[in-house]
Amino acid sequence: MARMPTEIRITARVTVPGHECALSYARSGGPGGQHVNKTSSKVLLRWSLERTSALTEVQRERARAKLASRLTEDGELLITSERHREQSSNVEDALEKFAATLRAALHIERPRKATKPTRASKKRRVESKRRRSDVKRKRQRPGRED
Repeated sequence: MARMPTEIRITARVTVPGHECALSYARSGGPGGQHVNKTSSKVLLRWSLERTSALTEVQRERARAKLASRLTEDGELLITSERHREQSSNVEDALEKFAATLRAALHIERPRKATKPTRASKKRRVESKRRRSDVKRKRQRPGRED
């Protein structure tokens, strides 16, 4: 039986206490024969965004906005893992998925700086348009001027 760590490190500044996450187990679906039918190797990790002490209010709002489609009505994030045959491997996988999901939700995008095209790029663009125009003009029937 896999154990929940005391802390789950998300970023350098955010660490979720292990007691805030609840693990439950179920039988995995799909092929696998008798092993699948009698072992509960699928892991369900449940974490409440609303009740966590790990996030500031600003971080909570950002996570709520980015994870809106993945949260339950109670504001809980569910992570499942049934990739491996062993329950302990699936617990590790679920914890990694949880950390990656929360890390992505807390990430702040750097604003894009608007730039202008350089003089050389404008010149290249106009030159390529002129060449293309010449090619098309040469394809026309002789004597036809527009």
